[in-house]
Amino acid sequence: MLNKRSLLLLALLALAALLAACAPATPAATEEAAPEETEAPPEETEAPPEEMAEPEECTADMYGCVVVAPGETIKIGFAGPLTGDNSNYGIDMSQGGLLAIEDAGEFEGHAFELIAEDDQGSPEGGAAVANRFVSRGDIVAVAGHAFSGATNAAIPIYEEVGIPMMSPSATNPNLTRLGSAVFNRVAFSDADQGPVDAEFLYNELGFTKLAVIHDGQTYGQGLAEQVRDTFVELGGEVTAFEAITPGESDYSAVLTAISANPPEAIFFGGYAPEAAVIVNGMAVAGLSDVVFLSDDGTFGTTFIDLAGDNAEGTYSSAAATPPESDLKAEFDARYEETYGVASGVLSGFTWFGYDAVAVLIEAIKSVAIVGDDGTLYIPRGALVEAVRATSGFEGVTGTIVCDEFGECAATGIGVFQVQDGTWVQVYP
Repeated sequence: MLNKRSLLLLALLALAALLAACAPATPAATEEAAPEETEAPPEETEAPPEEMAEPEECTADMYGCVVVAPGETIKIGFAGPLTGDNSNYGIDMSQGGLLAIEDAGEFEGHAFELIAEDDQGSPEGGAAVANRFVSRGDIVAVAGHAFSGATNAAIPIYEEVGIPMMSPSATNPNLTRLGSAVFNRVAFSDADQGPVDAEFLYNELGFTKLAVIHDGQTYGQGLAEQVRDTFVELGGEVTAFEAITPGESDYSAVLTAISANPPEAIFFGGYAPEAAVIVNGMAVAGLSDVVFLSDDGTFGTTFIDLAGDNAEGTYSSAAATPPESDLKAEFDARYEETYGVASGVLSGFTWFGYDAVAVLIEAIKSVAIVGDDGTLYIPRGALVEAVRATSGFEGVTGTIVCDEFGECAATGIGVFQVQDGTWVQVYP
């Protein structure tokens, strides 16, 4: 039996066990502590650089800007016939334009580039090329188009997006009467060419009876009407005013009808292939003694090649050879050295091809904005205005000044005759 002292000891032991069971557990001495974090948190990466905002001039411009990235070229379009019977015109003018590109060198780290497209000289081709240029988005301006029909079809397409044009050779008077802001030309107007032709026939050659033929197209018919009206105003008689269909190989029916009331001269408004067919058929129709005069659309090597001996003694009006200058002499030497043919042989627009491109380049330089990274911004609307405002530009053809309608010609009109297989200026 336990005594009181034993009972007290047992009670104390029980109390100690109870207190130990209620105490919080502590980790064993041998348990490893959790490792401390030794790696620093990753540093925040820099945000990608924001794209440069377009200059205020671009957002304010109704057509926006052409953006030329660093290292990219500033692209100028050229449109004209580069294949087919009239290709001499397009080839000649584009080659002149390429020399202007070469002379321009670089601007703010950007070279210039000429993008040449073949529009075949037709309205359908003109519209097709214009749409291709517009869809690219990088064509800043267009040196062209070369032919009036193609130009007429292209103007509203460029007008919509603000691409300025400077034609080397589209001469139909109505092109600058359409109210277009984008169309300009360094060539003369047929409003001037037609009277020169009529005055040469009436006053210089002394003819009073004239038959007029045209190809029914924008350029040819418009010029033929100018010649007809001026010749009648001078006191002459127009014995016939006939249309032909371009591309045919025989116009004997028209020539036979004209021979019923024989004129002293025939004027043809149109291009070289049809002019050659007419000249080659004149003798058969009894018109071998009748003088033939045409326009700048027949001036050049193609007509002489196609008409052969029948071209001898015929006349064409065209841009008068530019006055001699150091700039022209240098250009003529470079053109012949580069292309193996003298200026003005392929067409009368060699020099105009150069000046059309050179004027556009000067206007581009005047409005371009250079970004901090070398990006070039070219406001389209400002460029349209700058081209139209061209004044005092010294070109190969002379001092170029554009009026409010886009007439920028620096040279007049001459009449040329085929002598020994070569075109020779005979008037004035």
